[in-house]
Amino acid sequence: MLKFVIPAVALAAAASTPVSALEVTKTATIAAAPDTVWKTIGAFCGIGDWHPVVEKCALSKKGDKEQRTLTLKGGGTLLEEEQARDDKAMSYTYTILEGPLPVSDYKSTIMVAKDGSGSKVTWSGNFKAKGAPDNKAQEAIGGVYEAGLKGLSEKAK
Repeated sequence: MLKFVIPAVALAAAASTPVSALEVTKTATIAAAPDTVWKTIGAFCGIGDWHPVVEKCALSKKGDKEQRTLTLKGGGTLLEEEQARDDKAMSYTYTILEGPLPVSDYKSTIMVAKDGSGSKVTWSGNFKAKGAPDNKAQEAIGGVYEAGLKGLSEKAK
């Protein structure tokens, strides 16, 4: 009986996983203490201080959730909502509600951890491609993460 249960559980788990879900994870090692890097990341709207494509960040509230409207250099805006934040664990999770990126159902986490005498920042996201092939959506998000991590590395000292 057990040999039939395991395949059924595996099949049920596979069926519950969205087929079109994509993932991108980028990391950076920064020669600064985790507390310093986390302070540089800052509050939910702190991204405007370290991400090179963000011209301005405006914070607002909807219910008990913080939202940020990011005005991008070169045009375009993103509306994002913070879903969870843990300052002690140095991470926050957010979703994109509206924006020009070729993604939907986007959820992302940025986190800081100790790495030797410095820090490791991990930025990961799950999403579906929208209006673009999967690889182009992954490239777009990967580019956003890489630019942000580079900007963060330059600011966190």
